Amino acid sequence: MMLRPSLFAAAAAAVLVSACATTAPPAPPPVAEAPPPPPPAPPRPKAQVGAFGFDVSGMDASVAPGDDFFRHSVGKWVDRTEIPADRANITAFAVIAEKASERTRAIIEDMAKTEQPVGSEARKIGDYFASFMDAERIEQLGAAPLKPELDEIAAIRTRKDLARVLGASIRADTDALNATNFYTDRPFGLWVAEDLDDTTMYRAYLMQGGLGLPDREYYLGQSPRFVELRAKYVAHVAAMLKLAGYADSEGAAKRVMALETAIAKTHVSVDESSDVAKSNTVWARTDLAKKAPGLDWDAFLGAAGLAGQSRFGAWQAPAISGMAKLAGDQPIQAWRDYLAFHVVERGAPFLSKAFVDEHFAFNGTALSGTPQQRDRWKRGVDNTSAALGEAIGKLYVERHFSPEAKAQAQEMAANVLKAFDQRIDKLEWMTPETKARAKKKLANFRVSVGYPDTWRDYSGLEIVRGDAYGNWARGSLFEYRRNVAKLGKPVDRGEWFMSPQTVNALFAPSQNSIIFPAAILEPTFFDPNADAAVNYGAIGGVIGHEVSHGFDDLGAQFDENGNLKNWWAPTDLARFKAETKKLADQYSAYEALPGLNLNGAQVLGENIADVAGLATAYDAYKLSLKGQPAPVIDGFTGDQRFYFGWAQNYRSKFREAALRRQVVTNVHAPGPWRALTVRNQDPWYPAFGVKEGQKLYLAPADRVKIW
Repeated sequence: MMLRPSLFAAAAAAVLVSACATTAPPAPPPVAEAPPPPPPAPPRPKAQVGAFGFDVSGMDASVAPGDDFFRHSVGKWVDRTEIPADRANITAFAVIAEKASERTRAIIEDMAKTEQPVGSEARKIGDYFASFMDAERIEQLGAAPLKPELDEIAAIRTRKDLARVLGASIRADTDALNATNFYTDRPFGLWVAEDLDDTTMYRAYLMQGGLGLPDREYYLGQSPRFVELRAKYVAHVAAMLKLAGYADSEGAAKRVMALETAIAKTHVSVDESSDVAKSNTVWARTDLAKKAPGLDWDAFLGAAGLAGQSRFGAWQAPAISGMAKLAGDQPIQAWRDYLAFHVVERGAPFLSKAFVDEHFAFNGTALSGTPQQRDRWKRGVDNTSAALGEAIGKLYVERHFSPEAKAQAQEMAANVLKAFDQRIDKLEWMTPETKARAKKKLANFRVSVGYPDTWRDYSGLEIVRGDAYGNWARGSLFEYRRNVAKLGKPVDRGEWFMSPQTVNALFAPSQNSIIFPAAILEPTFFDPNADAAVNYGAIGGVIGHEVSHGFDDLGAQFDENGNLKNWWAPTDLARFKAETKKLADQYSAYEALPGLNLNGAQVLGENIADVAGLATAYDAYKLSLKGQPAPVIDGFTGDQRFYFGWAQNYRSKFREAALRRQVVTNVHAPGPWRALTVRNQDPWYPAFGVKEGQKLYLAPADRVKIW
């Protein structure tokens, strides 16, 4: 041990004085009593998962990270985890959602079991849930709640009648920029959002719909699985119509299938629907009859409450024209059968047990392989939350989202934005002019964490205790009218598109806004007491993912004001497209099931966001260290813990039917393949000693680096 110089000099001087003195030195002054040592700091609360936020027990160390990083990180979790009987899969998202559901249940049941003021949001929450849970009352009603709508359909005699019913059936249940919500089972979907060419105003977008099966491929594909499902679907349609009292249910089912197959042939694929520049088609009100003849548009728009609109977006124009033609030339009886079936199908979850069971047997078991229906309370929570999401969310954040957690998540988001800005500066392939526009766009980002600044008003929504079906129908109509009412008004930049109790996150391209609801800020994605490396790999990767959506193949087409407007130099755009094609090809090579590969183009946008988002989160983690080295915890380096946090995000296990459905219809790669994003990250290789010859190894030139 080395003495500090000042103490060493004082000690030497004292020795010299002692050796030379002829008289005794003066007595030293009394030494003051040393103050007691400060009490030890209270131990930091333990992370909820493992010792530091990562479930080490779920690793499968027998698999080399360079051969299968998903298996290495979470393989034993996969082995020991059973998919619940009421689910088609189990994912990290689903685990957190289950926790949010339990919390939401407690809130809702508190509202249901205590007397609340008439007309209050608390009363509406309680009455909605209590009505859904009153199975005895629902059984007594049987099919009676369907009668007014079925009578209206039975009364269709002319094409004008048909147009009125079609218009009255439309709901705001589609989203052109959210490919998981492209389709509706209603003949047309409506999306009310910013005009993509001028985001200071709203536009009404008409979108394709009308299918009872998940996608056009289910009608047109010739694989044995699709052929089998089509036969089961016809039987299901017949069963539902029979429950509703239809005599010729089997004949009607065949007519429904024939009509839906014709509709499917008009549909645009997921890939084409994601082509924003191509899909951003504007039709004047006067264009509808010319470009989509066959449908009485005056009657349709009048019944839909859209008669005053002078222009529309025609997102999937061929499908809209095709549906209009079918409305004009398909037999009226086929349309009556079709509309009646979909009324029954949509309402089945709110009807008697026979309807509920038949609905689940097809939509749950046949389509997704789920053997058991979810508990009634879980369905009640979901349905109540769908109708009164922000009213419940207000109570949710009061109970379960602390200011400290919000502040920590906001700090992480700020580091991610700073890191992305620095990454733009370092891009070698982008011209200075395009870099400047990219930085300007990033500076315009607005990040919202936890909950909205202004809560939604539900005073206009009527909820009647004992009327489960009616409450659902009125809730759907209320949401439709809320959206239509936005037309002609200034754009609300603070609108949230999901409730605080939703386990998800999103980027809204037309608003340059990112939303992280309170419910996703939970372990394993985020734990205030977890190691920073794990948090940055997990929720930091999600934050980076959403930021990167502003610059993926979709987001990069929107400027700093959210307008669909090119801001790229031609050479930059060419380089960008070449690099993204490498990523699409990389994912197309993954085989999810024998003979079924991922569609790299279909999942490209989400994978771009994963690649760029994870790289940005890594840089943000380094920024958070403020120049200090990352500690080693339980033998794992900071970089290793960071990438483990990412892999833990995507713990998942699928039933075969559910995996097949996701590959065919979803724009997200299934979790096991999202975890493999790491192979495009340079720091991952030294962190785990990944070498050439291992299955996931990519030569440096083959690693996709977009931002």
